[in-house]
Amino acid sequence: MAPATTKAWIVQGQNGFDSLKFNEKAQIPEMGDQDVLVKIHAASLNYRDLIIPKGKYPFPMKDNIVPGSDGAGTVESVGKHVTRFKPGDKVVTLFNQAHIAGSLDAAALGTGLGGVLDGTLREYGVFSEQGLVHAPSNLSMLEASTLSCAALTAWNALYGLESRALKPGHTVLTQGTGGVSIFALQFAKAAGARVIATTSSVKKAKILKKYGADHVINYKDTPNWGEEAAKLTPGGAGVEHVVEVGGPTTMAQSLKAVAIDGVISIIGFVGGFGKDQPTFLDCLNNICTVRGILVGSRLQMEDMNRAIEANDIHPIVDEKVFELKELKDAYQYMWDQKHFGKLTVKVAE
Repeated sequence: MAPATTKAWIVQGQNGFDSLKFNEKAQIPEMGDQDVLVKIHAASLNYRDLIIPKGKYPFPMKDNIVPGSDGAGTVESVGKHVTRFKPGDKVVTLFNQAHIAGSLDAAALGTGLGGVLDGTLREYGVFSEQGLVHAPSNLSMLEASTLSCAALTAWNALYGLESRALKPGHTVLTQGTGGVSIFALQFAKAAGARVIATTSSVKKAKILKKYGADHVINYKDTPNWGEEAAKLTPGGAGVEHVVEVGGPTTMAQSLKAVAIDGVISIIGFVGGFGKDQPTFLDCLNNICTVRGILVGSRLQMEDMNRAIEANDIHPIVDEKVFELKELKDAYQYMWDQKHFGKLTVKVAE
């Protein structure tokens, strides 16, 4: 018999982390003919999860939502018209449930897990079969739970613009040691590219080197790190790809780093906002493409998962793992930037 209730977190209001409420007996929705019931074993957190209860998320969301976009679990049962999965399959959630292939559209934008649709921070969830992918066979559940947002965003940044897709010999500039930046480092190295990474920590610089960064620039010691990054490329031509996570506070340096016809993929704004930031004319002056992206499609995720298996790539997971009931502590731990790589939550056995 399928369970009728599940332990689940919900977001009520926008009063910070106190808006997170734990429900011991939340109702599990009835399954439709094309739905899949998943027992969620693990979830991982993103910066987006932290700002939703603070009312700072700029994309669609609704109140009383189950948070979390990232999750990995086992298929418990399937609707009678489901063809993509069977009970026992290991699966990972897709961030925007209706973004199957091609460009994101307005309809798919309104299907974000943990924002508009109930997410993964619950023991059991019902999802459309179209919003799930098979988990890479080489990963544990904790590792697989990190792929939905950060990994797919990094993949889209490097491969989403087909005419400028990452190639062996290219140089990629990453910022910091958050989930997207670390995945971008791993994907770039697997593709035979060079990676220049930035950080403000000597300790983290050593870890970035350990995971393959060719050069690490301490941006506190070198405020003009964009020019420094360009100097480190062949002939000083600049980097082909910038994975831009800082936002307005780092864009000026990213523009100094980028090569002619290079791509800057803006995926976040963890650096906050500042009055002094580049204008659109700076894209012309630097002859580059600047694109904003919101995660990626299911087709891209399936391509990514094949690459993860083929290259035996393992996500970098923080050594601290939280239990589901400790979610508020996990949010605070990540907000305080105590994590390295992806922060995971053990949801169910």
